[in-house]
Amino acid sequence: MAKLEDLIKLLKEINKGKHKTAIIPGIRKKNGDYDLDMIKLAYEYAENAHKGQLRKSGEPYIIHPLETAITLAKMGLDQPTIIAGLLHDVPEDTNYSLVDVEKNFGEEVARLVAGITKLGVIKYRGMEKYAENLRKMFVSMAQDIRIILIKMADRLHNLSTLDSLPPEKQKRIAQESIEIYASIANRLGMGYIKGELEDKAFPYVYPDEYKWLKEEVMPIIKTGLDYIDKVIGVVKKELGKEKIKIEKIHGRAKRLFSLYQKLQRPQYHGDISKIYDLVALRIIVPTIGDCYQTLGIIHNLWKPLPGRIKDYIAQPKPNGYQSIHSTVFCIDGKVVEFQIRTPKMHEQAEYGIAAHWHYKETNKKAKNIQEKGYTLPKKFQWIQDLVDWQKDVQDNQQYLKSLTLDFFHSRIFVFTPEGDVIDLPEDATPVDFAYHVHSWIGDHATGARINTQMVSLDAKLKNGDVVDIITDKNRKGPSRDWLSFVKTSAAKSKIRSGAARSNELGADFTN
Repeated sequence: MAKLEDLIKLLKEINKGKHKTAIIPGIRKKNGDYDLDMIKLAYEYAENAHKGQLRKSGEPYIIHPLETAITLAKMGLDQPTIIAGLLHDVPEDTNYSLVDVEKNFGEEVARLVAGITKLGVIKYRGMEKYAENLRKMFVSMAQDIRIILIKMADRLHNLSTLDSLPPEKQKRIAQESIEIYASIANRLGMGYIKGELEDKAFPYVYPDEYKWLKEEVMPIIKTGLDYIDKVIGVVKKELGKEKIKIEKIHGRAKRLFSLYQKLQRPQYHGDISKIYDLVALRIIVPTIGDCYQTLGIIHNLWKPLPGRIKDYIAQPKPNGYQSIHSTVFCIDGKVVEFQIRTPKMHEQAEYGIAAHWHYKETNKKAKNIQEKGYTLPKKFQWIQDLVDWQKDVQDNQQYLKSLTLDFFHSRIFVFTPEGDVIDLPEDATPVDFAYHVHSWIGDHATGARINTQMVSLDAKLKNGDVVDIITDKNRKGPSRDWLSFVKTSAAKSKIRSGAARSNELGADFTN
């Protein structure tokens, strides 16, 4: 059971730079990160507010906000966020109001708690009834990304105590965690949080599949990790010869829910033997140069599988993920995937946007988040784009259909000829790509090249494709036929408006 001492000890370690899992050293204040007296005060305030309350598990309620705050501290988040984590259930579940919170801990903490309180009243009853709540969630994310990070930490602890709830509620919370929160974590590049949410929820949503994987696949993974230990010994020796410092090297077992999802794909048909990254070896080295040198040493030791080298350092994923992946025929001919990255890349892979958000203070006293200069990194601009788009979609059924496809659907990333990364849903086409780049390019598209080869505009794009759109400035506008194959709501909307402008389809065009 977590105690206040656990949090204070953790914060002291972070203040001294000794805590290895803190992931945002760049935002620490020069004269100490946390006011420990203020943290203790917030805890005592929450403890007093929740006095006498018990969780369904029977433990004191204060354990939940404390665990939430500890998770936020491990993520390296700032003091207002940690305090908000301690207080996040106070206005909803106690006699203390949001006004009381602001009076004692300031406007910034109160705003974060208010954001969490609004999300707290959202109850998942399937996607159909969830539309308005999702709209609110994305607005809160655009206003201050820390709100969703607190919610993620809150949900992680809730999942660990699901056993104390009725089966129907267990499944509802677990399903929401997979379909909504894990999907959001994935888009935000938070690999560790996504994996934890999915694996904790997995046994409640798919109990039979979970049981099969635990009983049949876990022994295979255990054997694979034992084998990886032998490979680690060889790799350490060879890197040592070249004087490459190893920050960390370890075997990484594929997460169970991720494995379950992969086995559902047509090319695998549930066949474990076709999964090459069941167990992978992760190597963390100081610099990008060390990454490529390490790759060369590994390929000198063992032959790589054709087509199984993925350089996400040179071409990062849209959510910021960077690493080199290479699958080789290793010791005794066994197939092993290597993942090579720097410490900074590892932090990005594990915690995504939590490692990038920034909060700029201005010289004047700010009354809201915009005045304080809160900005999203460019790679996460899609959050604001999503908020802007949803203002134009009033019908909830259309909104959910579009959201399921555009946001929660599997994603691919492709490149412009200049090397810019474009994030699209799976099975997107060159027309979707064109409209993502610019409305004019979409309206005037006449053809496309994928990897220098001419293709039709309805061709399906694949991960890593380089797409070049051919345009004709004399083209009057988009074609009605495009609606039969484009995937993104943005493309459909722009095709309709572009067609209306060109009078190609007439004023009654509504398909």
